[in-house]
Amino acid sequence: MDTTQARSNTIDQQIRPWGGLNYIANNALKDTPRESFVPEKYQNLAFADIEIPLSNKAKMLSPKIEGRLLDALNIKKDEAVLEVGTGSGYLTAVVSKLCKSITSIEIDEELSHSAQEKLNALNIDNVQLEVGDASKGWNSNDFFDVVIVGAAVPKITGRYFHLLNVGGRIFVVEGTGNAMQAKLITRISEHKWDTQSLFETHLDTMQGLEAAESFKF
Repeated sequence: MDTTQARSNTIDQQIRPWGGLNYIANNALKDTPRESFVPEKYQNLAFADIEIPLSNKAKMLSPKIEGRLLDALNIKKDEAVLEVGTGSGYLTAVVSKLCKSITSIEIDEELSHSAQEKLNALNIDNVQLEVGDASKGWNSNDFFDVVIVGAAVPKITGRYFHLLNVGGRIFVVEGTGNAMQAKLITRISEHKWDTQSLFETHLDTMQGLEAAESFKF
């Protein structure tokens, strides 16, 4: 497989037609070896329009979802990012090329360690990986400009937003069953928020929230 051509085809045939039009983000996607983060037994599906299993509870997002969320967030070079759900580390690697720093939380210690090895192999040094259960809350002394929630949550609540700087954005998929909406939430001021519905989709619910009513962060 010509992986360079496959990455380019993914941009042209999956991401751009689905609204992923951010040129800088698409270049980061194209320049990051997705195949290096895909489990060996799924290598032939590395660039397919599917979610690829990483474990019995975790999956890689499909390329078009990754492209669309990066388009919506429009991450800048001077921004700090928080990612909930490291997974394979692929999106972490892509985002690291767009921002100042990224902190990524993963509940599965084995996945987190695997992602760290892959990031080290690419000499990516502006990423901090942490193992923890974000569904139970996350304490941080840092504030972020962008938050990416990589799994669906039944409902997002106000207590989640205290980690976001004014002007910051959150990407999250909210809902249950077949009624899920990807949303971009922007902090306009200390007490004012703007919520934009982006598209309908379906993701697995975040571990620990399968039967929960809200996501309190």
